Amino acid sequence: MTALPTRLRRWLAALVLLAVLPAAALPAFADDLELPPVDEVFVLSAQATARDRIEVRWQIADKYYLYRHRTSVKADAAFTSATLALPKGKAYRDEFFGDVETYRQQLVGTLTGVPANGATTATLTVKYQGCADAGICYPPQTRTLKVLLPPPESGGEDTWAGYAGNNRPIRQLIPTGGNPGATDALPLPAEQAFTTEVIAGDGNTLLLRLTPARGYYLYRDKLSVKLEAGKGLSAALPPASKLPKAKPYRDEHFGNVAVYFDQVEIAVPVARTVADATRGTLVLDLQGCQDGGICYPPMNRRLAVSLPAGKITPAVSSESGTAVTRAAAFDDSIDPGAASDAPIATAISTDDATAVDRDTAPPTDAERTPPPQQQTHGLLVSLLLALFGGLILNLMPCVLPVLSLKALSLAQSGASRESARRHALAYTAGVMVSFAALGALALALRKAGLALGWGFQLQQPLVVALLALVVFAFGLSLSGLWYANVGIGQRGSALVQRDGVSGDFFTGVLAVVLATPCTAPFMGAALGYAFTGPTVGGMLVFLMLGLGLALPFLLIGFVPAFARLLPKPGAWMETLKQLLAFPMYATAAWLVWVLAKQRGADAAGLWMAAAIALALGAWAWTRLRSGGGHGWLVVALVALLGTGWPLLKLHQLPKAQPTGAATHSGIASVAFSEQALADLRAQGRVVFVNMTADWCVSCKANEKTVFARDGFRNALESADAVYMVGDYTDVDPAITAYLERHKAVGVPLYVVYPRSGGEGAILPVILTPGIAEAALAQAASGR
Repeated sequence: MTALPTRLRRWLAALVLLAVLPAAALPAFADDLELPPVDEVFVLSAQATARDRIEVRWQIADKYYLYRHRTSVKADAAFTSATLALPKGKAYRDEFFGDVETYRQQLVGTLTGVPANGATTATLTVKYQGCADAGICYPPQTRTLKVLLPPPESGGEDTWAGYAGNNRPIRQLIPTGGNPGATDALPLPAEQAFTTEVIAGDGNTLLLRLTPARGYYLYRDKLSVKLEAGKGLSAALPPASKLPKAKPYRDEHFGNVAVYFDQVEIAVPVARTVADATRGTLVLDLQGCQDGGICYPPMNRRLAVSLPAGKITPAVSSESGTAVTRAAAFDDSIDPGAASDAPIATAISTDDATAVDRDTAPPTDAERTPPPQQQTHGLLVSLLLALFGGLILNLMPCVLPVLSLKALSLAQSGASRESARRHALAYTAGVMVSFAALGALALALRKAGLALGWGFQLQQPLVVALLALVVFAFGLSLSGLWYANVGIGQRGSALVQRDGVSGDFFTGVLAVVLATPCTAPFMGAALGYAFTGPTVGGMLVFLMLGLGLALPFLLIGFVPAFARLLPKPGAWMETLKQLLAFPMYATAAWLVWVLAKQRGADAAGLWMAAAIALALGAWAWTRLRSGGGHGWLVVALVALLGTGWPLLKLHQLPKAQPTGAATHSGIASVAFSEQALADLRAQGRVVFVNMTADWCVSCKANEKTVFARDGFRNALESADAVYMVGDYTDVDPAITAYLERHKAVGVPLYVVYPRSGGEGAILPVILTPGIAEAALAQAASGR
């Protein structure tokens, strides 16, 4: 076997480094998600620099910022006609508020007004809101400050400075209404703010008592439990309708939620397959806030409990209960005031318990029955499925343009076995390194609690735009507009030969990127193991997928019988090369269409401006390499730099807003939400859930061959089914949580829920009309 060239080894080292760095950085990023108390991040103080002027100052921690439009200061009657002047902030495009101004490091506002005769203090009501760079925001804050004013006979700042320095406080936090848990009190430690206890009522029931401190509340829909007590025992919270009644509450940041302000007691059923007494641990997930103040990160408590002997009962799934996704828990459409008829038991005593707070993902199941999950297999079976899945990816339309390029490069190698091996090895190295990097990134982010699925990079508009530009540039090269190398004699031949190997490597990288929108048969189960099994096994699955994708070209390079199937080099190759440019243009057009779906028509227009600049730069580069003057170098550099401005503007565009009636594949559809799904199931409706994305080629193939046909429409009508569509083209936390709960590795995901309210059925990722119609008929029959 020929040794890999030096340049190719450098490519390998660089890409492996890129694969390792994200995994090393993620734990630190995950730690930053646990927000410190708000008063430690935004340190507020106020001082009267003159009798008619008060400075209000915020000292802002690194990696945090305040919103200008969310900052205000009002004074009481002791300081009338008060006007706040704030400095100009830094312009910022905010996901929630649009174009805003923000402050970092420090903010000093000046409040000018008229002090009342004889007034010695002024009481300020200060409101503000800020966020962390990590993407988490504090709720709006309110603080009451009492500021000492200089005496009326004071001569100004010098006199006041001595007055302030006379061991008198410059400002003071004053709780409002005498409520020790109110906004203006310093937040309590989590253990004091939310007390938790558990005892065993009997061998089949645990009593869970939750006690928020006064002025604090717990989210009902962020509660979940799991029992760790050896084999044969399990526990889960009752459904929402059986929990103690929660109070409807309008959260300033998250909208309508259901919360507990007062102590609640919940009877938690314990299922057993063994009757013996035992000791165990109830693992409790919860989250709560200070009323009008700080919201605590999700907490995890481990409560020790002694279980007496009990009766053997059916198993309780830990997936059941009342927890919902983060997006659903804070959805304005949720009715948090559902009545409860749950019996409330009386506590007798509590066991010793320990509590540990940690940053963990919120509970994600809103269903009364365990959600259907995709089947996973052992490592050996998963590796075989991954190999077959990678092989079938070669037949997917999203990979066709790259296969065309590879076929041309192998044909150019002619009868030389050494050249064919070099091409095959370089291409395989590109595929394998790319799959390793993709696997390392996806598994590391999953381990850090940031769920990402197959094809996740195409949810980023900037990635889609850059990929479209790369494919467009490939097409221009095949059409002859530009060439990477124009040389003379042996030196030029050596350059072409060397860059041919690098080109093969990059072609393998491009093949992997373009393959991720496709989902081949066998891939679902293999990737399911990769994302849920051991990390080493998961990486092996990703590498086996890469081996399957590269295997046809390895066979051509190393098996003479396959190599002889290639046509002989000739003049026909130039015509074929130019013809193959058009599949590349088609791929670029598809990516721009995805981009327009994500960010609207403006994004497509900006991409076209970048593409024109790129084409000009490539053409000027070829003119320079063909013997043109240095002026062409200036043109090439200016044009290439010109591609940056449209991409920057594109990155700042907001999400495209849907228009028109809700239809999908010509069928009336309902947008996915956990609440809508729960409501429809409670009404006894059959629900066909389609999780799709515009960048998912397998999704679009199924929509064309199955959902757009009359047979599927008729099956929906016969089953009186609702067609629910989740659009995952852009990042959507609610859909991510739904995919996670069903252990799906990405889209497409098809789940059909029966009329009986039982467990839904997951359909294959590659659908046929018969499979979809049979699933609807079975769901309508209640089976």
